[in-house]
Amino acid sequence: MFDKSTPEMTPVLDAEQVSAIAKALAHPARVRIISFLLSRPGCIGGAIVEEVGLAQSTVSEHLRILKEAGIVTGTIDYPRICYALDPSAIMPLSALCDAIAARSSAGSETPCCYTPQGCISEEKAR
Repeated sequence: MFDKSTPEMTPVLDAEQVSAIAKALAHPARVRIISFLLSRPGCIGGAIVEEVGLAQSTVSEHLRILKEAGIVTGTIDYPRICYALDPSAIMPLSALCDAIAARSSAGSETPCCYTPQGCISEEKAR
């Protein structure tokens, strides 16, 4: 979703949602779990434990955090759980990253702060 009132089409972001997703991704073990799940449509928890190389209880905690953020889904096939990625869950974070990338590639101007007196660039401020 974008704010059409500005010429740059600034995305309207839910800061709480974006930060929850970022927090869930902010651990190397969780990134490894996601990387492993990217290589297949879904897998049983035991395969994740073997791949990541951590204790089952630790992997379960990381999976809980990823599930809470909506990044990973778990389907129960008693007595196992099949885990898979939900790519739509990271759309808010993706929108923020896309906006940052678009901003950095579009602007060849010197960064400046806008004030009632006009633009104050970093060079003028020194």
